[in-house]
Amino acid sequence: MSRLLFVKSSVFGEGGQSSKLADRLIQRWRAQTPEVEVITRDLVSQPIAHFDMTAITALSTPAADQTPVQKEIVALSDQLIAEVQDADAIIIAAPMYNFAVPSQLKAWFDQIARNGVTFRYTENGPEGLLKDKPVYILATRGGMYHDAGLDYQVPWLKLILGFVGLKNVHVIMAEGLNMSDADKSIAEAQQAIDSIVFN
Repeated sequence: MSRLLFVKSSVFGEGGQSSKLADRLIQRWRAQTPEVEVITRDLVSQPIAHFDMTAITALSTPAADQTPVQKEIVALSDQLIAEVQDADAIIIAAPMYNFAVPSQLKAWFDQIARNGVTFRYTENGPEGLLKDKPVYILATRGGMYHDAGLDYQVPWLKLILGFVGLKNVHVIMAEGLNMSDADKSIAEAQQAIDSIVFN
């Protein structure tokens, strides 16, 4: 049985365009692999606390010296990392808010990127420690940014994913969703999803 990790970050929930496109991708996956198991991590309905000194201290404190609060923080980070490790593929529904990813999604990555666990520093630079696997990003945005050189969303996602070892990244983009050609952009993204063949 294959396992998908579905990471949602739209504040519009099921009504968000990134969520709708991700649902379409999951349905196509299920059509090709009926026994697939989908693990959903909804970062809006179940938000993760933003990174702060308390979290940094907890994640750098030896287990034997951790306070009960620190143990809870580390346990959540361990769980989030385990979900990534156990998945055969990852689907990330990622809208653009104010030129960047939602803060909820950034908070998730802050818990995933852990020195000595998912990456390490070597004399040749940082090395990702996660086993590579397909990652599908459903990137949506209200304006037109890609060709204008203003896309800070997808490059950052590729950077942080590659930093922890996930380099097999596929991007399906829908732009101009608050503009007149929104229907065309969504249709093109849907066609891209419908053409995917999963191995």
